[in-house]
Formats: sequence, structure tokens, C-alpha cells
Amino acid sequence: MPIWDPLVPAERVIQRGLSHLPPWISRWLGYRGTSLPPSRTWIVCLWGFIGAWAGVASIIAVFAHTNFFHNIHLVPPIVASFGASAILCYGAIDVPLAQPRSLVFGHFFSGLVGVIMATIFQFDLKEDPYPQLQWLAASLATAFALVVMHLTKTTHPPAGATALIPCVDPHIWALRWYYLPVLLLSSMIVLATACLVNNLQRQYPKFWVAQIPLPPATPAAPALKPTVEDKATDRSSNSYTSGDVERGPL
Repeated sequence: MPIWDPLVPAERVIQRGLSHLPPWISRWLGYRGTSLPPSRTWIVCLWGFIGAWAGVASIIAVFAHTNFFHNIHLVPPIVASFGASAILCYGAIDVPLAQPRSLVFGHFFSGLVGVIMATIFQFDLKEDPYPQLQWLAASLATAFALVVMHLTKTTHPPAGATALIPCVDPHIWALRWYYLPVLLLSSMIVLATACLVNNLQRQYPKFWVAQIPLPPATPAAPALKPTVEDKATDRSSNSYTSGDVERGPL
């Protein structure tokens, strides 16, 4: 039996609110009166290609070509794990792992775990890019991130890399706690691009904060036992003789 998600009531409120918006607004937020059928392969490939290109290009444009991020805070052009997020959020848009809750909070919680782990081990990747216990910190960061995402129902597989990167990449390690807002902004860019591209001929997201469970199936009514009158009627209707068959209907 699935575990009840406490955010299901919030999701119902969100969907109810979206239903009151004009269709030309609500469609870009994933709302449809009825669910769409599965997309054809060529539609997935076409819009997945455009979405992945637009999402990754937008992240790099923000972080690599703005003075605030690139020159002042020395933010890398992109956190590598968002390349994997692009595959999910533009190519496998129906799965729960690609929905906004998992995308945004999966990366955030995993990044938080990674920064904490790098801080606990007191790494200085600028002076020593390959510390002796790097293997332990990176593996623990990934393992703890898995547990945190599972407990918070925010599992997003690419975020496993988000957790270990602060322990192995000197550029990300140098960001320290500033890594977290970078993750949030990157996630929002992916989400915004997905809402635009994925809703052209498909539907995204399927839900925002929680998947609404389907109503329980109605059990079939038990068959009624035949009464004495029914049995008598059946016997009389089946009491044909060979002569009846030969004569046929009168």
C-alpha cells in the first residue's frame, strides 16, 4: 500500500487554482481538463531535443555570460549534473522523478549534503585536489543524499552527482554555501524551459508537489444466487425434446 504524501492536499489546491485560470495560461503550467495520450516517438525526440538544447544553453548563458556570476562569484558555466536532468525533464517528462518537486528539491537537498560533507572533512581542493579521504566523502555524500531524497519524496537521480561534486570538483568546492543558490537558479531555469517547451504538444508537469492517488477501484458486485423460481424457469426453457428440434418453430 503506498505511503500517504502529506502534500497531496496542497496539490489538490494547486490543481483547483489552475482550473480557474484561462486555458491559454494554465496549459503552460501543465493543467489539462483531461490527460493527454502518450506522445509519439517523433514528438518526444523533436521537443526533447529542442528542450534539452534550450535548457542547457539558458543555464550557460546565465552563469557564463553575466558579470555577477562569472567574474564576481566565479560560478562555473553549468553544474554538470544538470545535463542529466535535461534528459529526464525534456525526454521522460511523465515519470515522477522528472516533476518539479523532485527536480528543485532533489538538487537542493543533495547539494546541501555535499557541502556539509566537504565541510566536515575540511577539504581544501585548491591546495590538494586529491585528498586522501576524498573517496569516503564523495561516497558518503551520495549515500546520504539518496536517503534524504527518499525520505522527502524528492528522488531525482541526477542529484546524486550534485551531492558528490563539492567533494571532487575544486571549482564547485570553492563556491561553498553559494553552491545552493546556484542549484536553485539552475533548477528554476530548467523548470521554466520545460514548462514552455514540453507543453507545446505534450503535458508537463504531471503534478507540482505531490502525485494525487487514483480513487480505489470499485469491487464488482457479487453474483446473485438463483432462486427456486429461476431454476424452475431454466428447467422449463431447456426442456426440449428431439421432436421439438425436428418440428422447429410452429
